Amino acid sequence: MAQMNYIQLEKLGEGTYATVFKGRSKTTNEIVALKEIHLDAEEGTPSTAIREISLLKELKHINVLRLHDVIHSETKLILVFEFCEQDLKRYMDQHGNRGALDPSTVKSFMFQLLKGTNFCHENQVLHRDLKPQNLLINRKMELKLGDFGLARAFGVPVNTFSNEVVTLWYRAPDVLLGSRTYSTSIDLWSCGCIFAEMISGMPLFRGKDNIDQLLHIVKILGTPSTNTLKKMREAAPDIQLKDLGQYPKASLAQLLPKASPAAVDLLERLLKFDPAERISAADALSHPYFTETTNPAPAPPPGSMPPPNFNFPHPNRHQQHANVLQPQQQQQQQQQQQPHQQYGQPVPMFIPRQPMHGQPMQGQPMQGQPMQGQPMQMNAAQVQAQAHAAQTAAYYNNIPFNPQPQYGHGM
Repeated sequence: MAQMNYIQLEKLGEGTYATVFKGRSKTTNEIVALKEIHLDAEEGTPSTAIREISLLKELKHINVLRLHDVIHSETKLILVFEFCEQDLKRYMDQHGNRGALDPSTVKSFMFQLLKGTNFCHENQVLHRDLKPQNLLINRKMELKLGDFGLARAFGVPVNTFSNEVVTLWYRAPDVLLGSRTYSTSIDLWSCGCIFAEMISGMPLFRGKDNIDQLLHIVKILGTPSTNTLKKMREAAPDIQLKDLGQYPKASLAQLLPKASPAAVDLLERLLKFDPAERISAADALSHPYFTETTNPAPAPPPGSMPPPNFNFPHPNRHQQHANVLQPQQQQQQQQQQQPHQQYGQPVPMFIPRQPMHGQPMQGQPMQGQPMQGQPMQMNAAQVQAQAHAAQTAAYYNNIPFNPQPQYGHGM
């Protein structure tokens, strides 16, 4: 029986329709996630499970959670997914500063979020429920879009969809106003909300219901103009205009003081009230935010994915690696001229000192003069110790730099 191929381990979480367990494959020993859905004798298989299976079978991307297998019986349906240690919400709580992540991690996660979203849109799939709890993080710091239970395929002409989608705090204003002819722009709004939350540690818009959520939005973005609302109504006749009052636009730079100017610009392009003005995932990936360098540049946390591949690997990486293995005198010159090694390159553990006849040990105050007026003499034990140090340095210099993950042990 297919389900005997997996051993069920501890429970990871439980929802309305499913329970998720950690599991292990009997054939490969691979750790997996087992999403167990109990089937109702009268209602049959939930539509959310059917959607998730049908869409994930076609979506193969590093930033989309991989569906390995589907096991079906009379009483339950088990979806076998690749295993991720935690979701983005839990990662922010555990590794953030009051939930706020450091700039380099925000940039890496945001780039991966947009990559996964763009892949879905290129394959004509709307996720429709992007939020930190549905974004999974593995030990390699890879972010993956998960929970496609509300996802839908779309095409041309534009289909009419339900407006009961997306968790309230991440729901676009056009959907809050009743639009049923939305498209990829609703996912980009959610990306913007997640972006702001990673920067500050708190959700940007925290409404209690649809109207309250709209009020939270206009108090920050400002009340949209009459022309904007009219244009939105023409594009989506289902929209029901509300009296939201008159509010000026707030400064996102002041609300998010940790954000760089480029980050604020990208956020503003994602959080456009009019869906027609929102930036696409493909264009967002080309935004200058992902190519800017901060001063000083934040070092990536150990085990994290490098920043997006616009500057990785370094074009001269092999030449730089060769330089590390050059003779000792050139190593010392390079260390003086380049005190900071590039992240990801082999770094010498230490360099043995080799005092020359008539020269002082390195670090003596009178450089270039014999110490106390006498030439440096070495006995047999010192010569042997020096040879051992040089041999050990050569060994360590040939070991590649390979940082270990900073979390995940024992999970």
